[in-house]
Amino acid sequence: MTPEPHSPAGTDDPALGPPPGCPAHTPGPGGLHRLYGPDAADLGGLYESLREEHGPVAPVLLHDDVPMWVVLGHAENLHMVRTPSQFTRDSRIWTPLLEGMVEPGHPLMPHIAWQPICSHAEGAEHQRLRAAVTGAMATIDHRGIRRHIGRYTQRLVNEFCEAGRADLVTRFAEPLPMAVMCELLGMPEEYNERMVQAARDALKGSETANASHQYVLDALSRLTARRRARPEEDFASRLIAHPARLSDDEVREHLRLVLFAAYETTANLLGNALRMVLTEPGFRAQLNGGQMTVPEAVEQSLWDEPPFSTVFAYYAKQDTELGGQRIRRGDGLLFAPAPGNIDPRVRPDLTAGMQGNRSHLAFGGGPHECPGQDIGRAIADVGVDALLMRLPDVQLDCDESELAWRESIASRHLVSLPVRFEPKPQQDVTTLPGHLPVPPQPAPVPAPAAGPGAVDPRPAAVPEPSRLRGSWQRLRRWWRGH
Repeated sequence: MTPEPHSPAGTDDPALGPPPGCPAHTPGPGGLHRLYGPDAADLGGLYESLREEHGPVAPVLLHDDVPMWVVLGHAENLHMVRTPSQFTRDSRIWTPLLEGMVEPGHPLMPHIAWQPICSHAEGAEHQRLRAAVTGAMATIDHRGIRRHIGRYTQRLVNEFCEAGRADLVTRFAEPLPMAVMCELLGMPEEYNERMVQAARDALKGSETANASHQYVLDALSRLTARRRARPEEDFASRLIAHPARLSDDEVREHLRLVLFAAYETTANLLGNALRMVLTEPGFRAQLNGGQMTVPEAVEQSLWDEPPFSTVFAYYAKQDTELGGQRIRRGDGLLFAPAPGNIDPRVRPDLTAGMQGNRSHLAFGGGPHECPGQDIGRAIADVGVDALLMRLPDVQLDCDESELAWRESIASRHLVSLPVRFEPKPQQDVTTLPGHLPVPPQPAPVPAPAAGPGAVDPRPAAVPEPSRLRGSWQRLRRWWRGH
């Protein structure tokens, strides 16, 4: 007799499938819906169908029809990530993995496979590794980081401002986070287009992903060796110097974790925030009219388009219940910010603004909450604000319906964001961004030679009374780090 496949729903009843003729997707084994393949092209629509059918926690299938739960409810997601006594990030207890259902070459194995890093560890080991990461983060000069963000923004805009057209995804949203993270980690000399493309390729899971991943690892290994021998004032050096005494492998792996997590999330956040500002008339009007700040627009984007749609993964440490579903020990669950952020119990009206509300799921929660979220916000806040200061007339250069996304279970990444604007001159990267060039300083006029006893007929210069800057101007300069 053929053994029955493991079902995360606790049943293989075909009645769990969608009604006949449902256009959203095709049911797989056990009537479960697939989160991959052509039938899952519209994951947002699929999540809403699953919510209607199953409630806040739904059984689904990953690649190769591996069973998994997806957590769709806001409260249920928070409960899962905040209850380490019931749920863990350690995939070594995952039943399908133990039963041989997950092949070593499974497309999602790089995300699921356990690694000796703080985001997969528990207990004392988690505290040791996490303390090193948060301790190194705590020493970051945030005003200095904002200055770096402003200067890299100026450099990137200088590369296309005279053309009057640009793709803000490839020319801005993707390179800016990598430039800032290389500076923060202590490897500005490694920042180039190859590093940006390698990180993007490694995260896409393409045929060349392994080679690209190795390229990044080699750069981080070189950085670890340099800073072990000669510490400096950067994140890598502080990670090495932390009392947790991380090994070289642990240092490199946590540098990789920080680099990839910060890069992917911030690149997506920048693209989404810029799209929102350019395509939503209310946002642009409020920004220009002073009713909404750029940070508020970024926060709204974190609600509507979180950088990660789902995060792999949590695993049940014991039999439990979540969202009305019976969860077995060893079941896997996807933490899902995208559907959780639009849970109708939390947001009955999706058109309502969320200004001042940071209870979204974009940065996770609990013991594994993203430790670098303030840096991600700073890159988006300062970068978008500086771009709009440089290009105040920027507008979308295509119909909004032509915009395309590359969608996967993990994220929804804007492919391109073509814009146009009146050509602008380049600017000094060390100055405050604006849409006018930096005026040249006039050469000093030499004074005429005076003979003995001669009196200069010109009246003495009277110093102009200094005008105090308005409090708003002073606040803007402080916020940008200038």
